[in-house]
Amino acid sequence: MDLKEKSNILKKIAERHGFDHVAIARAEFMEDEARKLEAWLNQDYHGTMSYMANHFDKRVDPTKLVNGAKSVVSLMYNYYPEENPHEQNTLKMAKYAYGKDYHQIIKSKLFGLLDDLRSNFGSIEGRCFVDSAPVLERDWAKRAGLGWIGKNTLLLNKKKGSYFFLAELIIDLELDYDSPISDHCGTCTRCIDACPTEAISEDGYILDSSKCISYLTIELKEAIPQEFKNRMEGWIFGCDICQDVCPWNRFSQQHQEPAFVMNDELRTFKDADWTEITDEVFRKVFKESAVKRTKYSGLKRNIDFITKE
Repeated sequence: MDLKEKSNILKKIAERHGFDHVAIARAEFMEDEARKLEAWLNQDYHGTMSYMANHFDKRVDPTKLVNGAKSVVSLMYNYYPEENPHEQNTLKMAKYAYGKDYHQIIKSKLFGLLDDLRSNFGSIEGRCFVDSAPVLERDWAKRAGLGWIGKNTLLLNKKKGSYFFLAELIIDLELDYDSPISDHCGTCTRCIDACPTEAISEDGYILDSSKCISYLTIELKEAIPQEFKNRMEGWIFGCDICQDVCPWNRFSQQHQEPAFVMNDELRTFKDADWTEITDEVFRKVFKESAVKRTKYSGLKRNIDFITKE
């Protein structure tokens, strides 16, 4: 079996597990990306996310994560919802958090995929990653040609937009490698113009995370700086502004994952439910959600920062 045939089999198996697109890059040291990451860190654009500076060597060299790694398989999993029942609300949360926590859902599918690959190709050493380890997932997806990194610093795909999760398999199986595609942002600056906290650089492609609403509402554990008062546009967990305005997201299609459907309790939430939320309600409504990450105290902090004078 030649390398191209192996890669085609892998992609078909991945699609059976629900992944929308799959592409493969050679596992190797990322020289250009290492320089860019170092410069970004030196500008303190990671804010209080000190973990971003940890394990630098592993972030830019997959062979330090998996001995003998030969391939980095990048996969897309759609999460674009059918509807937003909170559209008329002032208080909003990012679409990726509507359903159950994606980490567990996708990691389980990756393990199943890896098991199937071993059934087809024999012994394979490898690891599965879903936004939970020192892996530059957008850069690997770009290298493999899943899309290009847009001016909002998210991976964009011509057929799917950007409302998808990224996942990776780093394996010691040699495969046929895909090629990067060109940038299709052109002269568009909608994401830059729409960001209320000016987190995206003037020319795009660089994000100051310390100004990003997603960072402020999730990653930041201390008080939200007063400079962002009246600039959050109602976002209490994450933010979709730079995706909502992106022209490529007109191609987004409804996901087919039952686990990502909003639960009945959350579906009925109005602004008053958010402002009056108790710890008990939080634990009930978000017990299987990524929103648990911010904890009740963090969510309440976000709500109060937006709604109180």
